[in-house]
Amino acid sequence: MRTAAAAVVLLMMAPMLSGCFGGDEKAPEAPDSVFDSLCPDGIANNVWYHYANATDAVNTSSTFNGTDVLVGDNTPFCAVGTYYGIGMSTFEPTIGITSADNLYITSWGNGQSGSTAIVRCSNMIGMTGTIDYDCTDVYDPPTIPVANSNDPYVYVDPWTDRIMKFDMHALLGMTVEWSDDEGNSWSPPTVATGWSVQDHQTIASSPYSALAHPTTWVFCVNGNYPYPVCAASQDGGATWGPEVPGAPASCNSGGLTGHMIGANDGNFYRGNHGCDGGEGYSIYRSTNGGLTWTEHPLPTATTGKADTWNAEEAQVHPDEENNLHAMWNGLDNMPYYSYSRDEGDTWSEPLMIAPPAGLVGTGFPAVAAGAEGRVAFAYLGDSGNDTWNGYISIITDAFSENPLITTVQLNAFGDPLDTTADCGYNRCGGFGDFIDILVDQHGRPWFGLSHNLVDEGIFGTISIGPSLRGPLAPLPEMPVGGPATLASSPSGGNMTV
Repeated sequence: MRTAAAAVVLLMMAPMLSGCFGGDEKAPEAPDSVFDSLCPDGIANNVWYHYANATDAVNTSSTFNGTDVLVGDNTPFCAVGTYYGIGMSTFEPTIGITSADNLYITSWGNGQSGSTAIVRCSNMIGMTGTIDYDCTDVYDPPTIPVANSNDPYVYVDPWTDRIMKFDMHALLGMTVEWSDDEGNSWSPPTVATGWSVQDHQTIASSPYSALAHPTTWVFCVNGNYPYPVCAASQDGGATWGPEVPGAPASCNSGGLTGHMIGANDGNFYRGNHGCDGGEGYSIYRSTNGGLTWTEHPLPTATTGKADTWNAEEAQVHPDEENNLHAMWNGLDNMPYYSYSRDEGDTWSEPLMIAPPAGLVGTGFPAVAAGAEGRVAFAYLGDSGNDTWNGYISIITDAFSENPLITTVQLNAFGDPLDTTADCGYNRCGGFGDFIDILVDQHGRPWFGLSHNLVDEGIFGTISIGPSLRGPLAPLPEMPVGGPATLASSPSGGNMTV
């Protein structure tokens, strides 16, 4: 009787025992990763999806504190970086974009009579299928061209499409010229010079109320004083008010300053050293059309500031809802980011935004924002042995507790932009002292920089990726550019110059 009972028990336990000892049941499969089918051909080897501090997102759980963070505006999109040549050299390239989808960039010394050219690239924005665009110098003044500028600068007013050509001449003075018809005609030059020594100028506009123009214009320069000096125009650049301190008079910030920018609420912002030099950076704000400026320190206690030639380059850009997005290089020569939702009065904890690509260091930071919480960062990075590449890092949900960062390298491996020792830390070839980035009306970022190995200006961007304006969605695909678009290439793409 006991034997029969034991047999029955064993028979009942057989299914459980077979599971324990490797029967036919399979172990549960790991859930599919959101990155597995993100790109049709897989993620490119020069594209990284990551969180702050170079934390790889592809091979890391997307669940934090029991919640999946890769949802909503933090959803990843397939992305690919690329660049397009402009057919001529550039130096310290600033850029502009009009609502007619034209891109503008400066070209030092390549204009009429050796003046600074204002290069308009048409049909580059929105290219489909084959590479076919046109880059042309459109600076054709009604009088003698203004002499070549030591610091060439172009700026496009986002509210009126006025293109401002702003030249600084060997520390002796400055002139402005403008075009209201996509560069087809230009105003005579007007003088934008006060009592200070001019150097390292920047110019911007905002919809702050002006007497004789829809926007107020402000320029700031390094006047060799303990602070930058700034002046405003109420008539679109024809005349300028007196130069005033661009920081509290007792601040002692130094005169060098990053690019200035205007916000939809009329405020102006710039970044440079904090008061009394110190170890950090600050954002300086004007709420009255550039007449007075207040200091708003960035959270740099843990990052420090770069000890390099371009150490003053803390950059800032407002999004469409007037939130501020700031970028700077820390003492470790890595890029850091922080945002403010109260006009710079308080800032989020800084995030190190470089990708898990083994970068030795970075330099030349630039930042641009689009819709609320969407921001693009541009910089140079050394991937080892002084191999300097161009990078754009994109965040589509800046206010997430764990924002996803999508970083693209614009140039392919084997096609470096420079191989000079410490290029990203010093004045270097066509990069000069600074480079520039903006977001077009469709939400695509455009990075103005130089391919120094062939001495040619380039526009870096993403051929595919998320839009930084409007509904969060993939951008229309553009053809991949690269070396074939450079003037030194036998094919030169299909572009004309």
